[in-house]
Amino acid sequence: MEFLQTYQLLGLVVGLGTFFIIGIFHPIVIKAHYYWGVDCWWIFLIMGIIGVILSICVSEILWSALLGVFAFSAFWSIKEIFEQQKRVKKGWFPKNPKRKYPF
Repeated sequence: MEFLQTYQLLGLVVGLGTFFIIGIFHPIVIKAHYYWGVDCWWIFLIMGIIGVILSICVSEILWSALLGVFAFSAFWSIKEIFEQQKRVKKGWFPKNPKRKYPF
């Protein structure tokens, strides 16, 4: 950590971590909707709450920041899971033939 702070690289590492976390959540939302539909929104809520709690408990700034980004990316995914349903309805993403859809 001292290396990152000494050479003022902490912001870049947080930015790179944020990019990675957000990039990972995109396919997770797509797959979660494909297999479970919007009924899995509560999983993202629990992940977000756990992320917030861990972010508060961790004293190291880098890990605390990345856990905060993880938490709010999980919260944002709740909205995105419902948006994904609209995208599937429009035909932009494939339907799972093993599931029933409300539309």
